[in-house]
Formats: sequence, structure tokens, C-alpha cells
Amino acid sequence: MRGHIRKRGDSWEVRVDIGRDPVTGKRRQMSRSVRGRKRDAEAAVASLISQHEAGIDAPRGKQTVGDFLKQWLKDYAQTNTAPKTFRRYEEIVRLHLTPVIGEIRLSKLRPLHIQPVYRKVTEQGLSARTALHCHRVLREALHHAVKWQLLSQNPADAVESPRPTRSEMAAVAPDDLKRLLDSADQTRYGPLVTVALLTGLRMGELFGLRWQDVDFDNCVLRVQQTCQWLSGMGFIFRQPKSYRSVRPVALSPDTVERLRQCRVRQLEERLAAGTAYEDKGLVFADALGRPLHPHTLWDAWRRIVTAANLPRLRFHDLRHAHASLLMAQGVHPKIVSERLGHSSVSITLDIYSHVAPNLQADAAAGLDALLKRGKA
Repeated sequence: MRGHIRKRGDSWEVRVDIGRDPVTGKRRQMSRSVRGRKRDAEAAVASLISQHEAGIDAPRGKQTVGDFLKQWLKDYAQTNTAPKTFRRYEEIVRLHLTPVIGEIRLSKLRPLHIQPVYRKVTEQGLSARTALHCHRVLREALHHAVKWQLLSQNPADAVESPRPTRSEMAAVAPDDLKRLLDSADQTRYGPLVTVALLTGLRMGELFGLRWQDVDFDNCVLRVQQTCQWLSGMGFIFRQPKSYRSVRPVALSPDTVERLRQCRVRQLEERLAAGTAYEDKGLVFADALGRPLHPHTLWDAWRRIVTAANLPRLRFHDLRHAHASLLMAQGVHPKIVSERLGHSSVSITLDIYSHVAPNLQADAAAGLDALLKRGKA
């Protein structure tokens, strides 16, 4: 391995040969421009050689941040993330990252360039959480730039990430939930709303639930797949996003009964539709057996919550209500976490511990009682 030093005005040009590209056969070099004395240039040569021997080749090419992000989306994100996640990544890159830092050379990217990205996001009226998502996507992409030996370090690591204000999940009163269920039962979506509330499943998990995943005898269902709708791609069935999301969920007697009623109604619809029925084995389907379209459910949901006088309630809030009710009853957080499919119990506690205010008081009273029993 050879190093070259050449005087250029008031600086030194430093180059180190690092062999030929195994694909193109072209000569490859690492280069730097160094200001100072010759000994500084010689030190830079030694540093480049050390980097190369450590497996860190960071040539100062002309690739821009925008070019790299396109490459990362194509070569990594598209094949290693869910379609919905990839679409969100592509949107963040296109709308927020490329317009601000896309023209900067990747090798020249510094933390100072990155911070304005988050400021511009909030100046557009978007939330700090959106800015945080931008930070996470950029940091993940630049992490791969380091792994691919395009950068020696990740400049996003030195940037202060946005800190969105965390709002506590508002608990829904049981009387409001009963009124909601009564309203839902006036529509074909009554069983779906009831099962969502009594199991805590995500919308995609409900849409992907099959009859083969429901064990009526043992009162349990198993989350095995999800169903998502993406414009331009249609319905996408895939495994849940994490291994903890693939899980059994115990069913209450009322949940089992509602599922049985749903099964009977579906068989009646199948007979009525005849050959037009598309049997995909889904628990929650439209009148022709096809997957439910989220827009159709959202339209129905607006009518349901309006009739129940709960217009601000989202469908996803049924999942929060399920967890909140369990926590308020003193159910162990580990059980709640398993039912929700969270990756760790700490996530469950972080989100829902505020709905069980008596837990701290009970813990303090328990210690007091224990110490009193220990006295003579």
C-alpha cells in the first residue's frame, strides 16, 4: 500500500492506493486535503492506511446524500421492511431529507447540516414526532453508509434528536364503551368492534384474522398474519412486524359468542352471494368474502361514534381501551404486554401505567403491612 503527498498551494493533497475495485477493476484511492506542515500530511497518510487496514474505506467521492438515500431505499429498505414502512421511509426521504441535505456530498455531511432538517419540519407545521421519525430514518440510513464503508462515522449520532411531547392515553369510561358497542351492533361491524375491544388486536391483525386461527374449543385465537391496504398495491398479507406480535390471545366467553354469531352471518352471506363469493377464510370480510377496505371501515366508524356521542374516539383507541381496562383491574403488565404483542413489557408500562394509580398506593400499603407483621 502506497501513500502520496503533493503540495498544492497552501495545502497538501494526500492519496493512498487501496487496490482495484473488484467489479469494475478501476484503481481505488482514499484522499484528503490537509492544511499545515508536511508532517501533518504524513500523519494523514498514516491515518488513511490505518483506516483501510481496519476495514474503513471512505473515499471522497462525488456521491451526494440524495443519491445515497435513493440507493439505500432501493438496496436495503425495500427488501428489509414492510411495504407500508418502506412507503413511509420513501416519503420522509422525498419530502423532508432530500430537499434540505440532498445536494451535499455524502463525504462532507456534518451534524451542522442535519439539525436544520428537523427545524424545517416543525416550521412546516408538522409535529415534533414527525421530526423524530426523520431523525430515525436518516440515522438508520447513515448507519448503513458506515457499514458499507462509505463513511467512517455516522454524523447523525452527534445530532440532538427531536423530543416530542408525550401525551398520556386517555381512558374511556366503561359506560361510554357500552354505548359504543350498542351503536356498533346496529351495523354489520358490531362483531369487529367488540372483538377489537375485548382482544386489543391492531386493525391489520383483525383484517388478517382467519377462521383457522380461531380455536373455539379452547377459547383462544392466534395472530398469524396481518392484512394491509396500500394504494397502487392493493391488499398485502404478511407476517406481523415482530416475533412477539405472533401470539396467542385468550378469548372471553362473550368474545367467543360474538365470533360464533359472525360465523353464522358469514355463512348466510356466502349462500346469498353464490358464485360471486370469494372465500379467503377471513373472519372479518365484506359481504362477498373479500378483505375489508380500511376506508370503508373508517366511514362506518364515523357513523358509529357519532351515534354514540363519542366523535373523537379513533378505532385504534379500542386497543388502548383494552389495555387500560386490564391495567385498571390490576392485571399483571406482563400479561397485558403479551396480549398486545408489545416487544417488551417496558413499552406497556410506559404507555399505560398512569391508568392504574392504585398500584403505587397498594405497593406502599403492602410494605407497611409487611413491616407491621414483622414486629413483636
